[in-house]
Amino acid sequence: MAVTSADDAASSPRMINAGSAATRGAFAASEWGGFFITHDPPHPQAWHTYILLPSADLPLLVFHFAQPPLPRSEEWMRERVEELKGRVRTMFSDDSVAEAVTLMDTLERLGVDGHFHEEIDSAISRIVHPDESAGSDDLHVVATRFRLLRQHGIWVSTDALDNFRDGMGNFKASLSSDPRALLSLYNAAHMAVPGDGPALDDVINFTRHQLEAVAAKGELRSPLAEQVARALDHPLPRFTRLLETMYYVGEYAQEETHDNTLLELARLNSHLMRSLHLRELKALSLWWRDLYDTVNLPYTRDRMVEVYFWSCGMIPEEEHSRARLMFAKTFGLVTFLDDTYDVHATLEECHSFTGAMQRWDDSAVSILPEYLRMLYIKTLSNFKDFENMLKPHEKYRMSYARKAYQLQAKYYMQEAQWSNDKHQPTFKEHEELSVMSSGLPMLNLVALMGYGAIATKKVFEWTCAVPDVVRAGAQIGRFLNDISSYKLGKNKKDVASSVECYMGEKGTTGEEAVAAIAAMIEDSWRTMNLACMDMDRALLPAAQLVVNIARSNEVIYLRGRDGYTFGSHVKDLVTMLFLAPIPL
Repeated sequence: MAVTSADDAASSPRMINAGSAATRGAFAASEWGGFFITHDPPHPQAWHTYILLPSADLPLLVFHFAQPPLPRSEEWMRERVEELKGRVRTMFSDDSVAEAVTLMDTLERLGVDGHFHEEIDSAISRIVHPDESAGSDDLHVVATRFRLLRQHGIWVSTDALDNFRDGMGNFKASLSSDPRALLSLYNAAHMAVPGDGPALDDVINFTRHQLEAVAAKGELRSPLAEQVARALDHPLPRFTRLLETMYYVGEYAQEETHDNTLLELARLNSHLMRSLHLRELKALSLWWRDLYDTVNLPYTRDRMVEVYFWSCGMIPEEEHSRARLMFAKTFGLVTFLDDTYDVHATLEECHSFTGAMQRWDDSAVSILPEYLRMLYIKTLSNFKDFENMLKPHEKYRMSYARKAYQLQAKYYMQEAQWSNDKHQPTFKEHEELSVMSSGLPMLNLVALMGYGAIATKKVFEWTCAVPDVVRAGAQIGRFLNDISSYKLGKNKKDVASSVECYMGEKGTTGEEAVAAIAAMIEDSWRTMNLACMDMDRALLPAAQLVVNIARSNEVIYLRGRDGYTFGSHVKDLVTMLFLAPIPL
């Protein structure tokens, strides 16, 4: 993949084309190759027309700056951000519930809420118990408040939404003329929990039908039209925040009521985050190219760009750079394991590698087949590098991450044994093993290893116990992956998927099994929502990390695609996140 320019003139277009990947081993070659190793991002003052060619995910997008902005250094941008943050803090003095809700929602969607933790906490305390009449007749405000509070781990009753029903219990007909409010209600309803019963199911069905109808008529104007289309694929509570920010920064500028201070802050913040992410992606690409060539296992997936895209979706914040890098590197390492057990190694070789992993010692390399020795050596050395990245009082975290990684090999070994024995597990047996073999519980721990002070020993003990929220998050990832495998096909050596187990056990068709498992994904989301509202507040950041991983999975596996195995499936999203220009 390459970004080419006809010439150096300011008006020349840059074409970002999908292209096709050659096959390398069992999987297609990387869509990106060494692009991000050599990529020299344009300076923020550069003036170009960018054209993102149309694909299944994105329509034709043209980015054009009519006039070249003045050069802006990173130092200048950071100083300007601090100045703008001071202005924004004064906006929190308004005691209006509607104003507080709108400001919180805007900051979160623009991706700048991390600068205002204390102010947002104070605002939440004001809107938890507002005056009964405050905004009660504004569905947009009521629904957004409901969603925000639940997303912040605070239970709020669905009773407030009942004010918009008529005497027969149906939603008032007048709501159909307010698509913005319907969209807010639709997004809010996806914070449902098991105890809500059918009430929010009714909301989702009603609002989805109304939004689809008005969208089909072409009656929506930009940016609401784009927001509705996006939410029908990804309700806001289930969409990765970094992608939402990339879309919303441009959309917010089109809103008549937009605030110029917030818009400038969001644009500058996005530039700074982009700069950091590209530096990290370059470093990771260099690390990965050396590792991939050294271990020399060409049958495995070469997907570091997609892994980093995944990482940014779940851990976007600047202060969590260490966690993002640890997560991405471990994801790359475990991919070698996954593909080795799944598509290449004999059962005897799987047993040897599993045994070596449990010993976790350089001397164990002697029991391995020659072609797996370098992978083992590099795994141990990279975990040692992780330990060196930790401060002295954080070193204890390594034992949790190492044990989880060793268990991962055992889970893969069990699946390899099932495959070799042609064992058809029950759906329950499959679910119990595959939720853990998904790797998500292990990756949660690795990401936490890179966090700061919020990752306490209590948090690690809680995560290791695989509580409801962690299990539900892993179920979402596993079931989405299995639906994708059913639709796209899986490797011959792969153990039966949850779809196949359900079909065999229940005697259903494939489509019936997919529908049933999709319903289980919905149940898992609701379990996760509830768990975040019921837990010790000290554990909430760790739980929200799990939620963020689930959000990333929803993007990777949208409509049965597999953006990890098939990097072309998310190439346009990667392009938008890391290459599409951001105006100043």
